[in-house]
Amino acid sequence: MKTALIQMDIVLGDVEANRKKALAMMERGLRSGAELFVLPEMWTTGYKLDQIHELGEPEDGPSVQMLKSFAGQHKVDVVGGSIAETRGGKVYNTAYAINQNGDVVGKYSKIHLIGLMAEDKYISPGTSKTMFELGISKVGMIICYDLRFTELSRALALGGAQALFVPAEWPAVRGKHWLALNIARAIENQMFVIAVNRIGKDEGNVFFGNSLVINPWGEIMAQGSEDKEEVIIADVDFASVADIRKRIPVFADRRPQYY
Repeated sequence: MKTALIQMDIVLGDVEANRKKALAMMERGLRSGAELFVLPEMWTTGYKLDQIHELGEPEDGPSVQMLKSFAGQHKVDVVGGSIAETRGGKVYNTAYAINQNGDVVGKYSKIHLIGLMAEDKYISPGTSKTMFELGISKVGMIICYDLRFTELSRALALGGAQALFVPAEWPAVRGKHWLALNIARAIENQMFVIAVNRIGKDEGNVFFGNSLVINPWGEIMAQGSEDKEEVIIADVDFASVADIRKRIPVFADRRPQYY
């Protein structure tokens, strides 16, 4: 599946400007023949947390409607990064997956909130993991800081996920961790990792870019730059996961009764 990673800068707090930019970049991906589009974390608002209750959108708000329309019109799949979702008087950092019919097939609210960015003071944590199907492949989603919690990715792999999507706003100061952790999640879980990070800066951080497609051997198939907006294209063969898991059967060899 030809996959387009939308590595974009985010205009802090300007939802309309970010929608326009994301749509323009996705249209560039269409011209490259992309069938699957993946956006970064909090792509509509950035971490404008002091206004996040005002900037957030309901579950079927304008940003999700835009992604559903794009997917349905062009018959493509979209993993819509994450947005600030308002629900029950709270705000969640929520990612959506939308199929070629324009239907939401997966939704995940970030479980692990990062105190370093004060996320936990403004946003409520999710309480469940999420898997969904893209075509004939079962896949999972986590968001940014979740990458550091190996149990979540492993639980998705044990549930049959063949790929892991990781939308993020990962800072440059911890860039080495971004590379190492994404590669580790791919190798240990024998799955594709498709990780989309933003670039640019906000009021307190410079972001690392380096969006990645990593195969189940831990090999980087495609990688973005550190400081440039770009649409990164990679061909992902989800069907190859089954063969790799047969060649080194780590899941069959697990002995969880001892740990």
